Amino acid sequence: MSDTCYFPPAGNDWQSTTDAPVDADQLAAAVAFAKRHESPMDRNIRQALEAGHFSEPPPINEIIGPVKSRQDPSGMILHDGRIIAQWGDIDCVDMTFSATKSYLSLCAGLAVDRGLIPDIDAAVRELVDDGGFEPPQNHTITWRQLLQLTSEWQGTLWDKPDSIDHNRSLGAAAGSDVLKGQQRQMQPPGSFWEYNDVRVNRLALALLRVWRRPLPEVLREYIMDPIGASADWQWHGYGNSYVEIDGQSMQSVSGGAHWGGGLWISSRDHARVGLLMANRGNWQGQQLISESWITESLTPAALNPSYGLMWWLNTTGEQAASAPKSSFFARGVGANMIWVAPEQKLVAVVRWIDRDAFDGFTAEVMAALR
Repeated sequence: MSDTCYFPPAGNDWQSTTDAPVDADQLAAAVAFAKRHESPMDRNIRQALEAGHFSEPPPINEIIGPVKSRQDPSGMILHDGRIIAQWGDIDCVDMTFSATKSYLSLCAGLAVDRGLIPDIDAAVRELVDDGGFEPPQNHTITWRQLLQLTSEWQGTLWDKPDSIDHNRSLGAAAGSDVLKGQQRQMQPPGSFWEYNDVRVNRLALALLRVWRRPLPEVLREYIMDPIGASADWQWHGYGNSYVEIDGQSMQSVSGGAHWGGGLWISSRDHARVGLLMANRGNWQGQQLISESWITESLTPAALNPSYGLMWWLNTTGEQAASAPKSSFFARGVGANMIWVAPEQKLVAVVRWIDRDAFDGFTAEVMAALR
């Protein structure tokens, strides 16, 4: 953690600075670039999903969680915790799609820190006995495999079969995943990487079983309130994702907004989480989540060096060739990005930028550094 890092208090009183080692004109060009390359995604999110954004035909593409229309592009750039640029309405609460997965990773880390999950390389079934981790396919699945997207979990959850995301290609344009949803032969757990939202939702349910309380409550108590986040963010599941635990009905949240739901949050609150991650889980001297968990989260998976424990990594430059290789990201459709470049003391939140233009944005920002 930098000795000079600034941590904003709760509320909107966040220091800005013009003394950071950046070229002001070039930084302004970066902001203009982000505004100029707005996401082509329909602002009516429901319409975008129903029109086949995730390449799924009806009725399997049914939206089962809440959705809301998106707003104008927004974002913030921090240097050493202070705002050096911002644009749009940074307090607007918007859907954030799969950037939600990185928050799910935080909930897993908090459980590990408290001994609720003693070993992420142990089989999930040792702690979760709800019928979801039975032989022959699922009984050896570990927490790490769920977090690294290598679990090969097989089943149906919240009326969505895992095969809905078989053969999913993240690099394909919306509506062009011709093989997506075609069932393939299952591999042993831990031997195949696949971006599969059903399996992510299975992790969310497993974490709910371990915590025995709603994950939004966990996140709020241990992360969001201590870092001064607003009370405006929301984390949704689906209309059919309620389970009973200890006699109480609790909603299992989703790890994205593939079928609605997910984390709805402002750019400002995203930036606080990015700043926490940049400082290895420490917020103004208080270790909110262990540094060892941050290290685990940012360690490349053997089957995908661009992925850790639900954080995207720039190990090979695949996420943003112009960004430092030490960068890491929370990343969601839209595109919704938290970009952390720890060596440069940078945190950037970019909402509703064309995903293909994101590397151009990072190039503009890096060119502004002196």
